[in-house]
Amino acid sequence: MWRRLSTPLHRLAVANITSSSSPSRFRSSVTLFLRPSASESVAEATGSFIHHGMQYSTTVPDEPDTHEDFRPTSKLEDSSLSLKDIVEQDIKENPVMIYIKGVPELPRCGFSSLAVRVLQEYNVPFSSRNILEDPELKDSVKAYSNWPTFPQIFIKGEFIGGSDIILSMHKNGELKEKLKDIVAE
Repeated sequence: MWRRLSTPLHRLAVANITSSSSPSRFRSSVTLFLRPSASESVAEATGSFIHHGMQYSTTVPDEPDTHEDFRPTSKLEDSSLSLKDIVEQDIKENPVMIYIKGVPELPRCGFSSLAVRVLQEYNVPFSSRNILEDPELKDSVKAYSNWPTFPQIFIKGEFIGGSDIILSMHKNGELKEKLKDIVAE
């Protein structure tokens, strides 16, 4: 099914790349890969293509005159601390720290949403970081906790686990005991 859906796009791209009817002032490129069947090799098409009068590209210009507002940035790169130090500081300074996909007000996955809702039941202050903003932060948190998935919850400096573990602790009363001396400010 995947191949059937991408084949018309591939034909459109190849037709527009090979046609030189309208010279383009853009020098962008698009690479389309099709999952090959057992008897085929991988098909590839590069270049920009036009569809319904719009020119499409998947590349980010790496020209030196590209305005810095359009360059990819890391929210933590201005810090003099290493990412490992930032993770350690987060966990040390915050009685409840959660690394999630998104923000507590708008989680970007169901597991992150579940973890936030469980913590909110206890009316305790917690801090969070959005791991989707910085892939290097995500890797640092994984390395620190030696846990591959998110969300990751730390209480009083101790790694607790993810949403499944915190939900289980909530159901059996362990979480209430763990959070009892953390008060809302």
